[in-house]
Amino acid sequence: MDDRRWTNTHRPSAVSSEYDFSVTDNLKCYRPCSLDELVTLTNFNKKEIQVIYQGFKQECPSGIVNEETFKNIFGHFFPCGDTQQYAHLIFSTFDLRSSGIVTFEDFLIGLSTLCRGTIEDRLKWIFKLYDNKKTGRLTKDDLHVIVCAVHSLLGNASNRHHDYTITQEHTTIVFQKFDQKNQGYITIEDFVSICLQDPMIVQSIEALRVTV
Repeated sequence: MDDRRWTNTHRPSAVSSEYDFSVTDNLKCYRPCSLDELVTLTNFNKKEIQVIYQGFKQECPSGIVNEETFKNIFGHFFPCGDTQQYAHLIFSTFDLRSSGIVTFEDFLIGLSTLCRGTIEDRLKWIFKLYDNKKTGRLTKDDLHVIVCAVHSLLGNASNRHHDYTITQEHTTIVFQKFDQKNQGYITIEDFVSICLQDPMIVQSIEALRVTV
């Protein structure tokens, strides 16, 4: 992992927005940046990064993952549900450049935020997950997308009409909880602030902190 070169090309920065990922089809293997750089970019130590990298390479031998592959991997964890929409939202949040490609650095940075970030950092990451249009604001429609995705993920889509009614009701309840200013949208500041006031939400977010 200390080799900073790509096979057949140069490696872009972990957070670069200028690199054209359309050329990745011609790459044989992506080599992530050095361990020292990854330690700087994340809250993991070298040993933890090596363990995570081994697992990542096992699932993604090329060193990168596209959305289709990510969805297939994610689907293994929820065999009874429809994971497509939720997996799309998660992939989009890991995909820092909106390129359709997630590198090991992208994956590690997101994982570091979820597992080792402050509770505020984790809530901001979750907000970005919900903000599928990347507008910086959550509308009721945005919230309904994530509610439907979770509902499908858990395998609760046997009756579409009944399912739609339930998700609409759930969306309305949650949206009213967060849109306390009646603005018609939820800002990231409001989202974080209201979450921090709810002990059950704080407890569930703290449960994300894990040991690799």
